[in-house]
Amino acid sequence: MDPITPAIIAALTLGGSEVGKRILPDAYEALKNLIKKKFGGHSELAQSVEALEAKPDSTARKEMLKEEVAAAKADQDPDLRDAAQMLLKQISMHPGGEQHIQNAIGSYIAQAEQGSSANVNVTHSQER
Repeated sequence: MDPITPAIIAALTLGGSEVGKRILPDAYEALKNLIKKKFGGHSELAQSVEALEAKPDSTARKEMLKEEVAAAKADQDPDLRDAAQMLLKQISMHPGGEQHIQNAIGSYIAQAEQGSSANVNVTHSQER
């Protein structure tokens, strides 16, 4: 599983809070600088990080980052994985740092994340 994408997204989400401004800059910058060092500052991966920084709520930009991480095989680099894990660890250690929120509207919906599973079982009663 790719730890880089969720680490960057979580850092940008929490980074706007007072907690985020105090705890994240060093770990986030370390990960970002490592990406630039390994892939270049003008690489598509580095540019996708900067694009997400400009619009951290953009679903399309989050997906673009995920695609660029996969395309560059950045998630297979042990140094990048370690830096991402360190950032995620720092985020999870602070109040409000680790949150899992899901919202589903509709019928017959199941949501799962982080290796969990979800099922929808539908049974129809026999009409008489």
